[in-house]
Amino acid sequence: MRWRRRAKAVGVFLVLVALHFTIRPLLGWRVSMDFLVIAVLLMSVRLRPGSAALLGFATGIAADSLTPTSFGAGALAMTTIGFGASWLKAVFFADNILLHAIFFFLGKWAYDLVYVLAERRVGMDQLAAQLLFWSPLTAALTAITGVAFMLLFRTTLEPQTT
Repeated sequence: MRWRRRAKAVGVFLVLVALHFTIRPLLGWRVSMDFLVIAVLLMSVRLRPGSAALLGFATGIAADSLTPTSFGAGALAMTTIGFGASWLKAVFFADNILLHAIFFFLGKWAYDLVYVLAERRVGMDQLAAQLLFWSPLTAALTAITGVAFMLLFRTTLEPQTT
């Protein structure tokens, strides 16, 4: 039974990765949902911190392969949120939609914070606009998308009982 639940969770992860690389580029929005962050957050709460950091690193490297000018910033950010989400998993095992929305919002905002600071391509005024305006909007849309995805796959993404 355990392997079936894990296989379903990996399947959901792969669907989210596929959505990130197929649907998101088609939208072309300035404020768009980040399916990779949702995927890493959902899987990290099911893994130990080291494994979650490794998953975040691999996912970040995959995302960074498309942006060679800031290679490594996404890997650092995904590693950070994967590790952090794994440590916070006890708080979010409750089946509360508001807690999950806050979890996705803060995860995406933390990702943007680490990514923009590690990238070092923007000036101070653009940095402030990105972190105080665009990042919260993107985080809110990601949180809405993450909650909708969790409600859609509720039975597949039930937390494991250990």
